[in-house]
Amino acid sequence: CPEWPEAEKAEKLARGAALKWASGVFYRPDKLEGLGHYRSREAQRNSSIQSRLKSTVQSHLEGVSTGLEQLRSAAGDVQSVRQDLCAVRWHLLGSADGFQRLALLRAVVMEHAQLAAVVRALPQLSSGKGHRARPQRALVCGTQLLEAHAGLMALERLQENITSQLHGSSSLPSDQALGVVESFFAGLQELSDALAQQLWRIVGGGMRLVREDPALFVSAVRIIEREESVDDALLLGPHAHRFPTPGRPKAWRQRFYQVMQETIAAAHFKAAHVDMKGPGLGRHLATLQSDILMELRVVKDLMVQCCPPHYDILSICTRMYHQGLSDYLQDILSRDLDKQEIFTLLSWVLHVYQSPEMMGHPDLLPEVDVSILGPLVSPEVVEQMERKYVGKVKVSDVTEWMRRTLEVEFKEWFREEEPEMDHLGFFQSALPIIVMQMLDENIRVASLVTDSLQQKVYAMAMDELEAFLIRSKDRSTPKHYISYLLVLLNNNMIPVEREQADLDGLEPPRDTLWVLCMFQPLYAQLPSRKWLSGAQLVNSMCEVIDKYMRDFSHVRNPVFTFLLAESEHLVMNHYVRALMEKKMVCRSTEERTQLSTRLLQDASQLQELFHNLGLAESEQTLQVIFALQELIRLQDPALLSLEVLGFMTKYPDISDEHVSILLDLRGDVSKEVRNVVLEMMAQNPQSLPENYQPIFSNILVPAPELPFCLRKGKCA
Repeated sequence: CPEWPEAEKAEKLARGAALKWASGVFYRPDKLEGLGHYRSREAQRNSSIQSRLKSTVQSHLEGVSTGLEQLRSAAGDVQSVRQDLCAVRWHLLGSADGFQRLALLRAVVMEHAQLAAVVRALPQLSSGKGHRARPQRALVCGTQLLEAHAGLMALERLQENITSQLHGSSSLPSDQALGVVESFFAGLQELSDALAQQLWRIVGGGMRLVREDPALFVSAVRIIEREESVDDALLLGPHAHRFPTPGRPKAWRQRFYQVMQETIAAAHFKAAHVDMKGPGLGRHLATLQSDILMELRVVKDLMVQCCPPHYDILSICTRMYHQGLSDYLQDILSRDLDKQEIFTLLSWVLHVYQSPEMMGHPDLLPEVDVSILGPLVSPEVVEQMERKYVGKVKVSDVTEWMRRTLEVEFKEWFREEEPEMDHLGFFQSALPIIVMQMLDENIRVASLVTDSLQQKVYAMAMDELEAFLIRSKDRSTPKHYISYLLVLLNNNMIPVEREQADLDGLEPPRDTLWVLCMFQPLYAQLPSRKWLSGAQLVNSMCEVIDKYMRDFSHVRNPVFTFLLAESEHLVMNHYVRALMEKKMVCRSTEERTQLSTRLLQDASQLQELFHNLGLAESEQTLQVIFALQELIRLQDPALLSLEVLGFMTKYPDISDEHVSILLDLRGDVSKEVRNVVLEMMAQNPQSLPENYQPIFSNILVPAPELPFCLRKGKCA
């Protein structure tokens, strides 16, 4: 059948399976005898199956018929219910006015119930008048605080009970009922405020009361604790947030701490009449020191016993004093203070505050530890005040003293005789000694505050001293300029001898070595063929050095040793710098040999001179001239790359520009050899070792001269 294609497909499969089975069973002739028996058996089976199918289909058809009947019956019932609901709806709409009248009646009933609750509470309200009178009388007496507070709490409990009864109904209490209750308890808040004011007066005088009348202070603390327990019960108890309680939470413990802090600030940190100028600031800080120490002793010994442990009253008071004093000092430091006031404040903050004389007093330890509260004044403010102090010292003391001393000293410099000598043969003068004593005193005073302030004052003093020496340099007129300059250097060493352990030596300004400019005319002659021909140039240099070293012998150590080393380094520097000027190019092997010999002889003579003057060869920098002459003496230019590599190892600050000039000075280096040498230097960069004394990095290479060319012509 076309409506059931699955049935047709199943039938085909069944037929195919049956044919396959039959062909297999009846394939043999001996099986054909049972064919009739098999046919009758299959006919009976088919008849049985058809009968069961008919029975099943008939049963399903009867069930469907029953279901349809039930659906028709249910549809009728639904229609009947719908009609009934419509009728009920019309009846409800007709009764709306009656329901509104019932709502008004319900409100009247609720108000009656609340008024009845108020009427039932009238005996309690009547007895509450006596409760209200008792705390008022106790407050008038001023000392019966616990009795006054007990009456106040009774009234508050009564108010809470009546209010809870009113809120216990299913709706909000009426305005009339609330009005009756509020009218009775109208003065309760004023009574609570009056008690609070009495408590805060007691807390404000706590330092005195714990010594004179601790019972009164303890009563105030007990009242505060009672109120805190009520606040906690209302906020955290089972009926928390059920309905608002007037005047709660009171938070009297926080107010207790606030009153303590305000009292401390008013007593110590808001005194407008205090004299802060000059010695007045020191006296004021001394008063703060004694008062704060005394009050913290009172807190530790007496007030701690009057407060519960969880108040942690000693730590909190310590923090109050620390923070209040920090803010107070910040305000003072923001003013225009003179140097003495800055010194007094810094010394007090950094040395007195945490010392055993104040916050580190044995009576406070170990309970009081202000180190955990941070610095009293921030390091940034301390740094700022140190710079301000140095500036004021410089303006008020150092610069003016230097100017006056310089005026007097100039008159001494124009005398015809040399300055006086001490018993050791060193030049001396009284006026520079006064200047150095003044600088030494300022450095010593600064060391009493901090090491950083000492270093700042020390650096300022050295800058001013160097400026003083620069202003002193006028060699055109004074006859004994060098002698008087050495007087300054001798006096420059006074702070070092006195404070050697703190200041690690005081180097004189390098500008005092300007006298060695006498070498400049001599350096202008090298390298030249005149210089190659004899030793006159180095002999003249040795004479100049020997002359000045005789003058320097009147200077104390370590300045003399420093001047000697600086002179040797300056001689070497200018000598090598003159070689780098490219004034000469060797034209033959003989000239190269002559040049290297001249370099060797000059270096040996200069080295011996400085050695005889007291400078060890290991401390001399003239060794670089010996190394340079080795580069010039080398016969085979092809080996220059190896020689330069060894030179770079000893003197890693030499550059390819320096090497190029030395190769030019030889006069026999081809372009290919030059490129090999420079490429080798690029491939083997050297790093400067620690404590290496620069040689070539202080010697500038002159810029190459550009060829002179005319337009459309050949370059010269």
